[in-house]
Amino acid sequence: MNYPAFPTREGYMTSKIRQDYITHAVAQKSLPADAHRVAQIVSLDASNDLSKPIQFWQLYSVLGPDRIVAIVSDFYARVFADEPWFTSVFARVGGVNHHIATQAAMWVDVMGGGPAYHGAEFRLNFHHTHNAIQLMNEKGAERWTMLMLDTLEASAQHMTSDPRVRPALNTFLTHFMGKYAQEFGFENKSLFGDLNPAVRRKLNFMKMTTEAIEALSEADLRDALTEHGVDTSLYPGKADLVNKAQML
Repeated sequence: MNYPAFPTREGYMTSKIRQDYITHAVAQKSLPADAHRVAQIVSLDASNDLSKPIQFWQLYSVLGPDRIVAIVSDFYARVFADEPWFTSVFARVGGVNHHIATQAAMWVDVMGGGPAYHGAEFRLNFHHTHNAIQLMNEKGAERWTMLMLDTLEASAQHMTSDPRVRPALNTFLTHFMGKYAQEFGFENKSLFGDLNPAVRRKLNFMKMTTEAIEALSEADLRDALTEHGVDTSLYPGKADLVNKAQML
């Protein structure tokens, strides 16, 4: 790979959404505790190493504007061909081209394409609270997810040959649907497919002080030692794990 294929810039939403996602992912242990300080994770440019996942704020560096617009266009064609109870909510706001333009701008902004979505999260929240409130529930989320899944399955040609793109898109959509479910008080049942794999950092115990090693949780110690090829079942307590780490 030779990324960035498209030049990247911070958008109006990029920094805040990236920080929110990283905080959540660290809590879920899918990103390391110091992810906010890991250059490759916070970068807007996707890694050329296929073993490293593409974070969704790096998607613009791979896809560029035309592919993003193509995916969003497919989605809204499906929205406006759907049942009246669903379609009418969008139609009251504007036509299909209006929705393509605004949604694509939001995607580009979050995905590292620069300031494209004026108003950022305030605008997004206002739209959902005032324009789309009828769909901010389990029924609306279920139909939205179904149509987006159909779109993703039909849009493989827009995702390039990089196998990391689809999981990155799935992660992006899953994060936002979880955010909306929490904000509007409905159960999040949206599933888009495989998510980005967890990112693990191999700790260099030789460069860590005893205090830093002891500050790690027992679970983190076991994970880190396992990555070093240590059979942690031989070390029953945290003190034993700390001693082993100091020996490496």
